[in-house]
Amino acid sequence: MKAEIIAVGTELLMGQIVNTNAQYLARGLADIGVGVYFQTVVGDNASRIKEALRLAKSRVDLIICTGGLGPTQDDLTKDVLAEVLGQSLVIHQPSLDKMKTLFEGRGIPMVESNMRQALMLEHSDPLANDTGLAVGNAVTHEGTHYILLPGPPKEMKPMFDRYARPWIESKMDHVQPLYSLMLKFAGIGESSLEHALIDLIEAQSDPTIAPYAKEGEVAIRLTTRAASADEAAGRLKPLEQEIRSRLGEYIYAAEDISLEQHILQTLASQGKKLAVAESCSGGQLSDMLTSVPGSSDAFVGGIISYSNTAKHKLLKIPMEQLEGDGAPGAISEETAAAMAENVAELTGADYGVSITGVAGPGESEGKPVGLVYVGIARRGEKASVVKLQQSGNRETIKLRASKSSLYHLWKLLKS
Repeated sequence: MKAEIIAVGTELLMGQIVNTNAQYLARGLADIGVGVYFQTVVGDNASRIKEALRLAKSRVDLIICTGGLGPTQDDLTKDVLAEVLGQSLVIHQPSLDKMKTLFEGRGIPMVESNMRQALMLEHSDPLANDTGLAVGNAVTHEGTHYILLPGPPKEMKPMFDRYARPWIESKMDHVQPLYSLMLKFAGIGESSLEHALIDLIEAQSDPTIAPYAKEGEVAIRLTTRAASADEAAGRLKPLEQEIRSRLGEYIYAAEDISLEQHILQTLASQGKKLAVAESCSGGQLSDMLTSVPGSSDAFVGGIISYSNTAKHKLLKIPMEQLEGDGAPGAISEETAAAMAENVAELTGADYGVSITGVAGPGESEGKPVGLVYVGIARRGEKASVVKLQQSGNRETIKLRASKSSLYHLWKLLKS
C-alpha cells in the first residue's frame, strides 16, 4: 500500500506552524508496512484541495488528510472530498450529541457553525475524536482509501492511533511492517561517513541505508521489511557488522539517542558526575545537557563565566593569566585547561568540561572568529585541551563548540 499525506492549512504554507503531523503519520504508517511516497501541503482553498486530492488518487492507494475539519467557513476538507467522491455530508449523531452536552455543561450557547464538526461523508466510517469535537472519516471509493483527520496534533494523534490505524490494517491483505536500526556517530562528518560506505549505499536493496545529518550529528538508519523482529534482525545484523568494521570507532549508540543523552546515561551508570564551565557558548552546553530527562543523575551544574571577572571570581583563574602583556588570555589553551580543572574541583564533579573562544561577529583579544578551546578534565588531573577552528555564524559556532566538547568527553569516557 502506497500513501500520500495531504496537510490542509494556509498557516502551514505561511510557516506560521510546523507540520509535525506528517512526521508522526509517516512513522506510524511505516510501523504497519505502509510506505509514504508523497507529502503535500495545500492552503484553505477548495479548488487547490480538489486538485491535490485528484493528483494523489492518480498515484497512491491511501490518502490521509489532516486539517480543515473545524467549524469555520475555511474548514473545507470534508466538503471538497464529498464533492470529489460525489457523496453527501450527513450528521454523525453521536458527535453532535457530545458537542451539545459539552456546550451545555459550560453554559455556552452552541452556534450553528459548530455543527459542521459533526458532519461526515454519507458512506464513510466515523473516526471518534476523543480529545476534540470534529469527527474524522474513513472511506474507500473506487479502490482508493481516504482518511480525514483533524489538524491539532492533540486530536490527530489519538484518532490515528486508536481508530485510523486499525481501519487501515483492516484494508491490508498482509501487514509486513518496516524494522529499523539507527546507528549514531560522533566525530565524523556526513561526507566522510558517506565516502567510507559509498559502495554499500550504491549497492543497497534490502536492507536500505539512509544517512541523516543535522548540525553536529550524523546517523544512519538501516531498514528492512519483515514478518517478525527476529527475521528483521537476521537481515540487519550483517550490514550493521560491516559498518562497524569500517566506522566502529565513531559509533556511540545503536539507538536514536543524542550524544548528550548517551554521555549522561554512561556517567549515571558509573556513578560519576559532570560539571561544565562555559564562556563563548553562553550556556548552550548546559542547556543541551539539562534538556535530557533525568540529567540530574549525572549533571552537577554549569558556570557561565562570560567575562574575565567571572572567570576570576567564580573559577579562581588568576587575572594575570587572563589580562595584561604577555598573558595567555581568556581565549587560550591555558585558560581552557584551568576552567575544566577548576570547575570539577569547585563542584566536586568527577569530570569538568570547558569551552572558551570567539563566537563573533568580531575578533577578541586579536584572535579570529571561530577559534575555540575545549578542555576536558578528570577531577584532580591535568586537563587535555583541543583547539578548534569553527566556521559559521555566531549561533553555529556556539552549537558546534558544544557538540565538539561532548564528542571529546565521550572519547575520554570510552578510553
